Amino acid sequence: MSLSRSAETNSDPFSQVLVALGARSVRGTALEAAGDWALSFDGRARLKFVAVTRGRCWLLLPNRPPDEITEGDVVLINNTHYTVASSPEIDPADGMPLYAAPGRDIVRLGAADETAMIGGGSGFADGSASFVLDALPTFLRVDRTSPTAEIVASTLKSLRNEVSGRNLGSSLVAEHLAEVLIVVAVRAFVATGPATNIGWITALSDPKVGPALRLLHGDVARRWTVPMLSSEVGMSRSAFTQRFVDRVGRPPLDYLTRWRMVLAQRKLDMGQSVAMTAADVGYSSQSAFCHAFKRTFGRTPRSDA
Repeated sequence: MSLSRSAETNSDPFSQVLVALGARSVRGTALEAAGDWALSFDGRARLKFVAVTRGRCWLLLPNRPPDEITEGDVVLINNTHYTVASSPEIDPADGMPLYAAPGRDIVRLGAADETAMIGGGSGFADGSASFVLDALPTFLRVDRTSPTAEIVASTLKSLRNEVSGRNLGSSLVAEHLAEVLIVVAVRAFVATGPATNIGWITALSDPKVGPALRLLHGDVARRWTVPMLSSEVGMSRSAFTQRFVDRVGRPPLDYLTRWRMVLAQRKLDMGQSVAMTAADVGYSSQSAFCHAFKRTFGRTPRSDA
């Protein structure tokens, strides 16, 4: 996602993470089909949306019953292979070769007048995707009653027009609309999901944990302590720690270390020196940084700079 530097500075943690981890739109595709058909697609480390713009079809994912999706539905698929089909009983063909040729973004099956869908999503820099993908479920359907449902619907309509048309700059516009659709779909999930959902993304909506996460992301190099954070959000140390673990899945300082290391890995991959990276993520000692990095990733940090 090509957010500006000013957006990165003033954004919420979700936007900040997307920028820092080099989130980018992946190739958008369309499918129009009729009759009996089924196509399977491999799993990749990316967040994929599938939106039905006409008719209906079935979505099949591992370890869950088939899901029927109909016109206007938008679903997000997280790092897993999947099948779309006119019926769950049909054996799927491999859909990947159909889109393999350059510029082959639309596939038509049969009369192609019953079902239409578009797909797109966001990929991430190598090695960094899990920080986002692990915080979201494998499958989520955008609730049509959510506060962002109207934005999702209008964005989907605009995206459909850009994908199907040949207007000036349509590819660029479609790419940015796909980015918007991903963000508002995740926003809808956070707004409507139960408090039992675990992960830093859904925890952003928690009235206590959310502000703490914003503090951590807003100043990643600060020497944060649990008493500092708990005081900032008006809770006792023990109650805050337990609530943070319940919502995020790990203790506050463990989460901070994980984010620091993911951020550091991205900086190193971009050629920044180990010494500068260590300072950027809050380590005055390069040896302490290297130890934390190895404990997180199982290897010592490397830099080309």
